[in-house]
Amino acid sequence: MFAGIGGFCLGFEKAGFKTLWGTDLSKDSARTYKNNIKNTEYLVADIKELKANIDLKPVDVLHAGFPCQSFSSAGKRLGFEDPRGKLFFEIIRLLNEWGSSKPKILVLENSPHLKDGEGGLWFRTIQTEIQRSGYWFSASSSFILDTRENGGLPQRRKRLFMIAVNQDFFDFNPFNLKDVAPKRTISLEEIIKFNEQNDYYFLHGDNRYAHMIQKKLNDAEPYQLYQLRKYLVRVPEVGVCPTLTANMGKGGHNVPFILDGKRLRKLTERECLDLQGFPENFQFPEGLNSAKKYEMIGNSVSPLISSVIAEETKKLIIEREYERKNEVVV
Repeated sequence: MFAGIGGFCLGFEKAGFKTLWGTDLSKDSARTYKNNIKNTEYLVADIKELKANIDLKPVDVLHAGFPCQSFSSAGKRLGFEDPRGKLFFEIIRLLNEWGSSKPKILVLENSPHLKDGEGGLWFRTIQTEIQRSGYWFSASSSFILDTRENGGLPQRRKRLFMIAVNQDFFDFNPFNLKDVAPKRTISLEEIIKFNEQNDYYFLHGDNRYAHMIQKKLNDAEPYQLYQLRKYLVRVPEVGVCPTLTANMGKGGHNVPFILDGKRLRKLTERECLDLQGFPENFQFPEGLNSAKKYEMIGNSVSPLISSVIAEETKKLIIEREYERKNEVVV
């Protein structure tokens, strides 16, 4: 659910899962998803209109990166007072509609601030609703993973992952993701392509944003990025990209900049995909404008991080199925 361009699904496919279906409201996301993940049903629909067992086949694992704007520390923090925040309850509704066919494992993704926001009330609400739906879930089965610290990518992007397990299938929640180390570290040098981009990506010298960034320029560091947030220039650690957000689609100045030769340019869509951990063969369909591409990249779950979740999920299901087959009834 809230499948977007398939960041979650790509990670689970890499771990050996077969994706039965995905759903999202965005037609552009659907086109992009189907251009990269074949033989999977994709429903372009409002989640509030979907019916379990009618529109959605039962699955072993359900994953959903439900809208985070309501819970992010960078937003208005309206939580469940925001219509987007209320969409979490649609996931619960569909779980209950599945009844005895509900997924063995539920994986949710959102902003880390969800766990602490409103004095912890948001998280307690989510915990209560999930538990009432027949799942083992608590704060100990939620984890904050970072694309840099845990995935080895040169982007700082902390996200909260919440994993619940079906009480009819598991005796307790054994999910554990402590001390996740990257399999390999990817440098910004491997991602940035200097002297290869066309004029579209470059700022004109008389641009006001160019003047703002010029004051912070460090010519000695070729892999220094610059980010404009609320009309302030942020200079992150050399070789590290700040969090890529959906706001990149609202204007070029929201995309991080780098000095390419003697000119400033924003990162390309391909560079942003690489910073999120998308595979090299991931391609956008024809006809999408850059703003939409940047927005969808910033909205996506990192496939590299979701594959970490997927590997552990797969192991738990296989181990539990083996245990159930060999249980001795007295």
